[in-house]
Amino acid sequence: MKQNLGKLDRIFRFVLAIWWLGPFAPIYAAQWANTLILIVGWIVLVESFIGWCGLHEIANINNKNQ
Repeated sequence: MKQNLGKLDRIFRFVLAIWWLGPFAPIYAAQWANTLILIVGWIVLVESFIGWCGLHEIANINNKNQ
């Protein structure tokens, strides 16, 4: 698994994950939406640490050098 996320992208994902997993996360009436935000928040947090994104891999995007 080769890293395909740049430094700025990883920082942005980390901040977004902390926001979505923290006390200021958006809360909706539909429980499925809250669950989806929680799941995506954890995925984004893991991606920010490992530096690899599956969607970037599928789309053949590599911004590691940015």
